[in-house]
Amino acid sequence: MRAVDIIEKKRNGLELTDEEIKWIIDNYTNDSIPDYQMSALLMAIYFQGMNKHEAATMTKAMVESGDQIDLSDIEGIKVDKHSTGGVGDTTTIILAPLVASVGAPIAKMSGRGLGHTGGTLDKLEAIPGFHIELTSDEFIDAVNKHKIAVIGQTGNLTPADKRIYALRDVTGTVNSIPLIASSIMSKKIAAGSDAIVLDVKVGSGAFMKTVEDANRLGQTMVEIGEKVGRRTMVVVSDMSQPLGRAIGNALEVKEAIETLRGEGPEDLTELVLTLGSQMVVLGGKAETLDEARSLLEEAIQSGKALDKLKEFLTTQGGDANVVDDPSLLAQAKYQIELPAQRSGKISEMQAEKIGIASMLLGAGRASKEDEIDMAVGIVLNKKIGDDVKEGESILTIHSNREDVSDVVELLQENITIADEASEPKLILNTITK
Repeated sequence: MRAVDIIEKKRNGLELTDEEIKWIIDNYTNDSIPDYQMSALLMAIYFQGMNKHEAATMTKAMVESGDQIDLSDIEGIKVDKHSTGGVGDTTTIILAPLVASVGAPIAKMSGRGLGHTGGTLDKLEAIPGFHIELTSDEFIDAVNKHKIAVIGQTGNLTPADKRIYALRDVTGTVNSIPLIASSIMSKKIAAGSDAIVLDVKVGSGAFMKTVEDANRLGQTMVEIGEKVGRRTMVVVSDMSQPLGRAIGNALEVKEAIETLRGEGPEDLTELVLTLGSQMVVLGGKAETLDEARSLLEEAIQSGKALDKLKEFLTTQGGDANVVDDPSLLAQAKYQIELPAQRSGKISEMQAEKIGIASMLLGAGRASKEDEIDMAVGIVLNKKIGDDVKEGESILTIHSNREDVSDVVELLQENITIADEASEPKLILNTITK
């Protein structure tokens, strides 16, 4: 078998066999195939696409390129959740204890943030004492005892995906539905869960800019999941503005606590209940989405979800007192209001740019080596569709530097006030088998 023959076959729009896909992934991972040939194949896939069988085979080959986590010692159906990234996306910190509080085990491996999207691990580490490092035995024991543990990724998971993604990033082939789907699903499958719920974001703050592309990506991931024996559901949700009101690590933890108390922003609460309902059904704790939603709403109202958050934090060394007293979280030295420059309605909030503004304050990383300031960020006082008067505060900047003129300028350029505006629809689609 030769790489050039496989490249030409895909260039000509033909379907690759299972053997060809596995051969080229294996040989690229072990350095037998050079970057320039894999780049050529990725470009052929970018233009010619892959059918669902090819995408599933590629996913499986990437899973098998490295370690696979064995969660079989954890009782029950393990359900994982993944978001394709966004601004103010605090869902995991809410969902993990919420879903665990109704009996579905959450054994989750999360990542750090890079660029304008925040990472769950960084947010959790804003809680004093919380640690993301557990041994395999401690991880399994925590989930069996408490139904919840969230740790950093361990082991050599999907090395093929890491290498291929780095190559896609510099060859203009990132934006390919089958390649995106294979990349996401390979990591989720290697992490060992039995079922997967995916939140595909669409809009200015998301990777997918159109609903059509988001739907195609969601459908492809559902098909891959079912092909490799993982029940998979997808929610397509809006990211034309930040989710919730808080952007920044300690600020988002505070908002997560408020949401589990039943006092969170309407959009964040709705998305959490939608995703959580799917997780509860896939986890075998409810027959229907309506039944699952009722269980989750009762867990919030009764305080069970908040108690589970405290239990989770304590198990992983965190100070559970922050749940009752969020002022124990890091707080910024300065709070600076951004006044509206005219009266009207908020008609546009460029989520990505607002995320970048938060990153400039120190809430995110421009490079992997950057240190995060847990206290800083942005809290929205208004969202799209809201009325605002000239001089009224649109948002509050939480900063540890007094001069935030660069951040103010970026925010003013990317928040629009008009005479009329309507609130965007949050849940755009759900995709199941």
